[in-house]
Amino acid sequence: MVSGLFFVPGVGRVAGMNSAALVSFLESQLPAALGWLEKMVGANSFTRNPAGVAEVARLTEECFSPLGFTAERVQAENPEFGEHLFLRRPGRSGRTVWLVTHLDTVFPPEEEAREDFHWRPEPGEGRIYGPGTVDIKGGTMVLWLTLLGLREADAALFDEIEWVVAANAAEEALSPDFGAACRERSREKAEAVLVFEGGRKAGDEFTLVTGRKGKGDFRISVSGRASHAGSQHAEGRNAIVELAHAVQHVSTLTSVEKQRTVNVGNISGGTVVNRVPHAAAAELEMRAFHPGAFDEAKAAILSRSGPGLVVDGAEVSVTQLGETAPWPCTESTQALFGTWSRAATELGWTAVAEQRGGLSDANYLHPIGPTLDGLGPSGGSAHCSERSADGTKVPEYVETGSIVPKAVLNTVAILAWLKRDTAASSSAPGTPELAANVDFMAQLKELWGDKVFSDAEVQAMRNAERDGEV
Repeated sequence: MVSGLFFVPGVGRVAGMNSAALVSFLESQLPAALGWLEKMVGANSFTRNPAGVAEVARLTEECFSPLGFTAERVQAENPEFGEHLFLRRPGRSGRTVWLVTHLDTVFPPEEEAREDFHWRPEPGEGRIYGPGTVDIKGGTMVLWLTLLGLREADAALFDEIEWVVAANAAEEALSPDFGAACRERSREKAEAVLVFEGGRKAGDEFTLVTGRKGKGDFRISVSGRASHAGSQHAEGRNAIVELAHAVQHVSTLTSVEKQRTVNVGNISGGTVVNRVPHAAAAELEMRAFHPGAFDEAKAAILSRSGPGLVVDGAEVSVTQLGETAPWPCTESTQALFGTWSRAATELGWTAVAEQRGGLSDANYLHPIGPTLDGLGPSGGSAHCSERSADGTKVPEYVETGSIVPKAVLNTVAILAWLKRDTAASSSAPGTPELAANVDFMAQLKELWGDKVFSDAEVQAMRNAERDGEV
């Protein structure tokens, strides 16, 4: 354990240790974290490369095993995918925290070879380029460092909690069976579900994710009647014309007010221009943050099935191809974010919340417990492997300077969240502690004048005084 700890006014205290000591400890672990990250990035784990996914799972298990985790593997529902990985460390209190990452990337091995896309540190830029460096193998290493920080800061509490690391083998393919497998293994409501997708860091500001849009995929198919476009045009039933009307109709469901989008991404129909087309089809997606707005648009899209509205005799069929429900920003998520925000303030930083249009495992797992996403490192160019000669296009990278600060913030916030009930009861009105607090505040005013301290700083100084450290 770190020794020689001290209290610095204005710098938060984590259990028995000062936050500067926590930073120092985690910085000492960064070379090991980068060593593991290099190995993981070196293993191609394209979703449809199950052998590579298995290698990243093996490395992840080996990395986390010294912390007391044991592994379970579950084959993904799609046989082309690999095995989901569950690492579990039992606790003594019956309280569970889920820590979520994934094993796969979007880069086929042929693409990595063609683009010469591999582990490439650029210290002068403060970056490491490579497949999965930020999405999400770098997130896995922030997760690992966070666990090390938790154990170092409060070993007793660390041992009380059951920790579950859940790693999806096919997150990039939106494999819904992973969510089902997690829910089957969640015996009761979790204390928190923490997702380690990347989160932006700009200076001292950290961006965390408090909600994600849901997504529905649909195909609109139109059946008409073919005929000669010149001599028998009137006998034809133009499927493309009817499809064009249907596409315009569903596109009107896009609403800025309701934070909902509809995107028609693929359309096809017909063969040659001297033939009235008898078939046409379009594929589209719809996204929305709020479940009500999502369900409203879903019903409207599906209701377009039936007889053609502009081409008499045409038939429209709408098929739903898939659905991922929204993760709305609930009160429990807002409370969880509030803890991270206060922790950031204690550390001299700022945390801001955003809701994202892209999906993550949080869409599937938020029913398990209060959920927060974006807890991984900062980086950029996710899902990109190309580098242009003029440098205007660069491949995926992680910002190495964001890794330790994010792990520090996560550690401080998780400890505060797990101790929230104790903290609330200790300051309840009418208790002996309240009178003692009044006396202590008078002492603070005598020593520091009008200097303003946060509640957490006051509590830390009280603890330090009690322990004879001030």
